[in-house]
Amino acid sequence: MGDTPRVYIGTSGWTYPDWKGSFYPANLPLAHRFQYYSEQFNTVEINATFYRRFPASTFLKWRKQAPSSFRYVLKAPRIITHRKHLVEVEKDIEEFVTLAALMEDTLGLILLQLAPSTPYDLSLLRGVLEAFPDPSSVAVEFRHSCWLTEETKQMLIELGTVFCESDSPRSRPLGWITSPVAYLRLHGRSKWYSHRYSHEELHEICSWVQRAVASGARDIYIFFNNDFHAYAPQNAQELKELLVPILNWKPSL
Repeated sequence: MGDTPRVYIGTSGWTYPDWKGSFYPANLPLAHRFQYYSEQFNTVEINATFYRRFPASTFLKWRKQAPSSFRYVLKAPRIITHRKHLVEVEKDIEEFVTLAALMEDTLGLILLQLAPSTPYDLSLLRGVLEAFPDPSSVAVEFRHSCWLTEETKQMLIELGTVFCESDSPRSRPLGWITSPVAYLRLHGRSKWYSHRYSHEELHEICSWVQRAVASGARDIYIFFNNDFHAYAPQNAQELKELLVPILNWKPSL
């Protein structure tokens, strides 16, 4: 591939019932959905790990079912970010990382999404990131603008931690690249989770990718979280097609 960046495009989850007949063939058995998904996309965010604890066997299953070039992103448990608000979470991080490690090279990143109500405390966040074996394997999504300071950006750069860009009714991407990995979550521009990105808006995302590459990003993760009405897989497919000629990129599936 030479200097061509590795681009991972997918959706936030793959098991939505209303995708049947719109993304998934109507007669496709539930047990075959991941295989079908992984034939279309090379990455997925697993948000379920945010809500509940899974046994080791589930992580092993995820690893086994993934193609060699496929990458998962696991969302860190909410006990870390939304219940304890980053305070005294070292044991929780250790337990989660131990399970995540079972996925071996199919694990791309861990997504740490801060709660909107988490008070700004840069030293606390630094301690949490340093509790991970490798802070560069973590992407941080901030849900309150109080965190979007130059000090935060510089700390992420220092640790090599990935800044998770967000496109939503409340925010637009900032263009921060804090590591060789760029990350963008697309929640829906006019409505949370139920906005279909237009052709013009997808071209804006292509421009974001070009700027990320120009800023040194070598791995680029883009996830559509507008899952209502199967907008997410539709937009993800459209973006793949737009990026091929722009980056001279061949999707790795």
